[in-house]
Amino acid sequence: MPPAGKSPRIDWVDYAKGFCIIMVVMMHSTLGVEKAAGAEGWMHYLVAFAKPFRMPDFFMISGLFLAHVIDRDWKTYADRKVVHFAYFYILWLVIQFAFKAPGMIGDVGTVETVRQFALAFVDPFGTLWFIYLLPVFFVTVKWLRRVPWPLVWIVAAALEIANIETGWVLPDEFAARFVYFYSGYVFAPSIFRLAAAVIARPWPAALGLAFWAVVEGVAVFGGYSELPFISLGLGMVGAVAVVTISALLSKAGAMAPLRYCGQNSIVIYLAFFLPMAVMRTLLLKTGVIPDLGWVSLIVTAFGVIVPILLFWVVRGTPLKFLFERPAWARLDNRSPHLAAAE
Repeated sequence: MPPAGKSPRIDWVDYAKGFCIIMVVMMHSTLGVEKAAGAEGWMHYLVAFAKPFRMPDFFMISGLFLAHVIDRDWKTYADRKVVHFAYFYILWLVIQFAFKAPGMIGDVGTVETVRQFALAFVDPFGTLWFIYLLPVFFVTVKWLRRVPWPLVWIVAAALEIANIETGWVLPDEFAARFVYFYSGYVFAPSIFRLAAAVIARPWPAALGLAFWAVVEGVAVFGGYSELPFISLGLGMVGAVAVVTISALLSKAGAMAPLRYCGQNSIVIYLAFFLPMAVMRTLLLKTGVIPDLGWVSLIVTAFGVIVPILLFWVVRGTPLKFLFERPAWARLDNRSPHLAAAE
């Protein structure tokens, strides 16, 4: 495990983040294409396979380094774990609404559109729910840090197993995801030891991955993956599988672009919605590529690459506020200010 008080870049962690952010963009791209086309493509099966572990791993990785900062004073902690994400959530909420509001006004009227915008401050909007939920998790864990961790973990697991569906994003996603975030926090030493063991002994790890893939496929395509207890088990084991895959990639030094995506996963998450929507509309309207699987793959690639290009373009310009938190939005001037530096 990295030394206390420091959160250096660790290759396998960046690979894991890159793997998960691409899976997230792939899910939104594929389901969006299929909804617009009224049919499914071959990418649908890959998205379905990844569903049990896609977000669990993202949240587990997000909690890995929390032990290094959780005992900081509330001002510093709030600046880095609440204000940081709040700034980017509000900024990109406004940007998303600027593009979506005209269509929403035409569909539901001005009053309802304004109501939806106001509601987004108490219940997260669209693809931004992950950015909204992270500060809630950070604050919750800090409040509970003196409570025995087995008790907290059991309650968190019970919330996931309960499959709560209120229709509100915040309570539903909190119940479904907190156990994974908290697991990243409390089991971080074991997770780092696992990654080290995989790097030391890659072949047994690869065999374990093959067995996991078979079990995952049977559960998903057999219709068992969302059953109580099974969903929790698949989420946990799937997160371990992603750690294993990421550790193997880091040992091989392969797929550097994937690692770079992980280093900038929040940048991609914030900005993928627009290039994804533009490319989806362009390809479906022109019909230049008839195969929906390939359409979904191209839309995914566009949704991943364009935010990175935008990030490069705006650095050092007045538009850098898109991914760089300005001084006025910080409680602590020593705090990280880049979106990727969460």
